[in-house]
Amino acid sequence: MVRYPAVAGQFYPGTAEELRLFLDSFCRRELPKVKAKAVVVPHAGYIYSGKVAGETYSRVEIPSDCVVMGPNHTGLGKPASVFPEGVWITPLGDVPVNSEIASELVKHYPYEPDPTAHIYEHSLEVQVPFLQHCSGYREDLSIVPIVFQHLSYSDCVAAGEALAEVLKERDSLIVISTDFSHYVSQKTAEELDSLAIDAILNLDPEELYRRVHSYNISMCGVIPATVGIVASKLLGAKRAELVMYRTSGDVTGDYSQVVGYAGIIIY
Repeated sequence: MVRYPAVAGQFYPGTAEELRLFLDSFCRRELPKVKAKAVVVPHAGYIYSGKVAGETYSRVEIPSDCVVMGPNHTGLGKPASVFPEGVWITPLGDVPVNSEIASELVKHYPYEPDPTAHIYEHSLEVQVPFLQHCSGYREDLSIVPIVFQHLSYSDCVAAGEALAEVLKERDSLIVISTDFSHYVSQKTAEELDSLAIDAILNLDPEELYRRVHSYNISMCGVIPATVGIVASKLLGAKRAELVMYRTSGDVTGDYSQVVGYAGIIIY
């Protein structure tokens, strides 16, 4: 089963040479790295959010097993869709899906095997070149791609508990792909996003879920973030650190309609 790029040449460069140049400009090899349980990273076009993603990935060790979770923007597939096996192709080469982890995961509610949800979805695809580049192109790198539609909080807890159970004996990294506020003013984005970010920094998944829904924060990846925090805490995470917060306005100069991007390490 092969998953071909859907947004190469749009969200990020479509050739290996240009893509490496982009990634080199965002990632810093000299930074000290921590052993993280999870990272929160954005998934917009690299020109907008690549700096935030690169700074965050540059701060963590990239293990061989990476579970990459994001929101389902297309509406295709199951509510918690796992890409079960095969390979993902990027301009930088192929990355295999860890079918062993995937097969264990889909034994648990609410996960289901469903590659159709991934065909056009960009939220995971844009993370894979960062994992390749920041891991030093390690040959044993593998991914478990998961996209979520909306879930109840209780289902998020079930998903997080199942993920922690499957990963408990593994050296792994959970990649939580999300942008924050969409198409609001800079001031509004900063105010609303700080509510969500503070809940993540406090490792409080229930409060994150509540705030995003109560304050109508247009954070597209609240479900994978909630699931990821539940799992990370069960895997031993004790703290979280904000690496960087920016908005699209910092790139375009237009602060009237921005999208918010945060990079967070959970460890």
